[in-house]
Amino acid sequence: MGYWAKLFCLPVLVFALCRGVVGDPKFPCYFIFGDSLLDVGNNNGLKTSAKANYLPYGIDFPQGPTGRFSNGLNAADFIAKDLGFEDFIPPYVTVKRKDVIKGVNYASAGSGILDETGENLGERFSFNTQILYHQEVISHIETLQGNETYTQDHLKKCLYTVQIGSNDYINNYFGPKSHDKRINVTPAQFATTLINQFCKQLNWLYKLGARKFSISVIPQIGCAPAERKLYGTEMACVKEINDAVNVFNAKQLNLIGDLRARLEDAKFVLPILDVPKIGPLQSIGSLVIGDPCCKVSTKGVTRGQCLPINVTCGQRNRYLFFDGFHPTELANLFYSRQMMLVISHLI
Repeated sequence: MGYWAKLFCLPVLVFALCRGVVGDPKFPCYFIFGDSLLDVGNNNGLKTSAKANYLPYGIDFPQGPTGRFSNGLNAADFIAKDLGFEDFIPPYVTVKRKDVIKGVNYASAGSGILDETGENLGERFSFNTQILYHQEVISHIETLQGNETYTQDHLKKCLYTVQIGSNDYINNYFGPKSHDKRINVTPAQFATTLINQFCKQLNWLYKLGARKFSISVIPQIGCAPAERKLYGTEMACVKEINDAVNVFNAKQLNLIGDLRARLEDAKFVLPILDVPKIGPLQSIGSLVIGDPCCKVSTKGVTRGQCLPINVTCGQRNRYLFFDGFHPTELANLFYSRQMMLVISHLI
């Protein structure tokens, strides 16, 4: 049994014991960039199929459905609590101007490193758009603090989390009508395109004041139930997808090493989020890893998302995936623990 399998088979009591204790924040602010794994409601008002503002999403969240693609908290929520913030970091679309100084969540479901990624789903905030919104927020912070120099010193102490790239494969390279792209563009070539763009984006954030980066690799998305269903495999993962993602992740590791060398006053950590690779099994002990907890759509742009009915698995704390792509709250807790192990080096 692999590490993740052992980890997830710990008693559910661990879930309650591992919650962070609110106190003085370990960073003065926390800025979050990414896709649906970290989205907390930015897509709610957009014309897109990538939304989670309906039941059963949020069935275990205190405020109910908010736009989080989970039954409860996502990894960014847990991290905010672990870092000592009194509240979750608010989405860009609803954050109050006076609160931006503590941080903003720009993550948008369906978004990617490339601007065209996710266009099959509808509107979304691409990574470039998220950075533009952050530039706008910095202007608000400067107004609140009344001193540009003080603002830059403030931003250099903040945590910047970036978790993006999954949709560049799910809803681009391996997306609808992308067969011709894969014929003409190899996984290595596509990964190079992504890395070149990603490098520009991280340098852009650096120029805007970011110094403490937590950059996540792309998870093994070929193991998601929706991808396994689409490819008709009984194995735990779709190898073709994971192989392509691994090419990007290897290049990203080299990129982070290069940025560490060139940007001497910046710090980068690289959390690795993964799912179990255990062969053609549907569960390990009491943990179900091969099936989603909710009833999911199997066709069209909502493929893999929960159907809008208040029906879920009987024991949500025994499932790895809530829908066809996204983790349950329990899984997000453990993913956040892996992220905190490396984020602690930035404090």
